[in-house]
Amino acid sequence: MQIKDLIPWARKDHAPDPKSDDQNPIATLQRDMNRVFEGFWNRVGDFDWPWGGGEAKSDVVETEDHVEVSIELPGMEMKDIEVTVTDDMLTITGEKKIERQEEKKGYYLSERSYGAIYRTIPLPPGVDGEKADASFKNGVLTIKLPQTPEAQAKVKRIKVKNA
Repeated sequence: MQIKDLIPWARKDHAPDPKSDDQNPIATLQRDMNRVFEGFWNRVGDFDWPWGGGEAKSDVVETEDHVEVSIELPGMEMKDIEVTVTDDMLTITGEKKIERQEEKKGYYLSERSYGAIYRTIPLPPGVDGEKADASFKNGVLTIKLPQTPEAQAKVKRIKVKNA
């Protein structure tokens, strides 16, 4: 027995009639849905997603005395961004709305662009959210969160020896 013997349509005596699939509405619907999703995922790979999933590029760096979070927010302005911090979470939200209308002889142009970001970043223990500092320059938001002296004191350096 071969593998192809286990597949009913691989055997000549049980081969499906190609015309029967065209008349079966469920098979036609499934084929059309597969085509739609395959086309969508092929296009997604080539599309430049400025907001999501896409993802806004971010970096989180922990130094000896603070945690620094940088996130790219192109097209946003400072008034569009909100930053909140709790004991163990940093939350960044932002929303951009751009409308442009242009009317000249012979044509009318109207464009609307919308994008939103919601990012929650877990923070290590010992971050002092009360003394957090945020700055926004050239589309990059940078947040510095100092660590408490207690958290800094808990850091123990281990000397690495040559084996």
